[in-house]
Amino acid sequence: MTTGGEAELPLAVVALSGGLDSCVTAAIAAQNSRLALLHVTYGQRTARRERRAFDDIADFYRVPPGRRLVADIAYLARIGGSSLTDPGVAVAATGALEQGIPSTYVPFRNTHILSVAVSWAEVIGARSICIGAVEQDSSGYPDCRAAYFDAFRKLVAAGTRPETEIQIETPLIRMSKADIVRKGIKLEAPLHLTWSCYRDEDLACGKCESCVLRLRGFEAAGLPDPIRYR
Repeated sequence: MTTGGEAELPLAVVALSGGLDSCVTAAIAAQNSRLALLHVTYGQRTARRERRAFDDIADFYRVPPGRRLVADIAYLARIGGSSLTDPGVAVAATGALEQGIPSTYVPFRNTHILSVAVSWAEVIGARSICIGAVEQDSSGYPDCRAAYFDAFRKLVAAGTRPETEIQIETPLIRMSKADIVRKGIKLEAPLHLTWSCYRDEDLACGKCESCVLRLRGFEAAGLPDPIRYR
């Protein structure tokens, strides 16, 4: 957490879903920046639980209300195409991890999230936008690849004011889930406040791809997961 002299630190917008990866990303950003936390709700199944995790993590880092933004882009649910937003499509279990892009992929979601982040960053004078995308040891989403973020950086440079300088930072992009867990522990990130489950909002299911990846990460790191599972 930032302490004395915080006003002298640069401002960083962190896309904070409330999950493990975004929490660790916030912890990394908090080392050298003032946090401005963005939460996006898009009609996902566990929206209420994710919002609770966002609020809890924001409170943990003592981010003032003026540096918290909750954006509603529920039109993604109306567009459809994902089991995360369509209750008529089952959230696949473990097997999806070995079958290419899973049903939980929300088409082009990161572009919508990053667009909100860039707009806000330009207004509040943030120097960077941090997002917890992971290419290695992830679900294989196309908008979580390093090449995607390289392309988006060019878009930001071309589509903002000439004097605007906003860096898109992906500190976890090459890390494994075990590495992310270890990093979070090292930085004393509030991993117990996070929520990763794609299916449920009371107890994590332990079977969806997000739960499985998370559990594998903690196991590989040799550490217990602090949240409860069914």
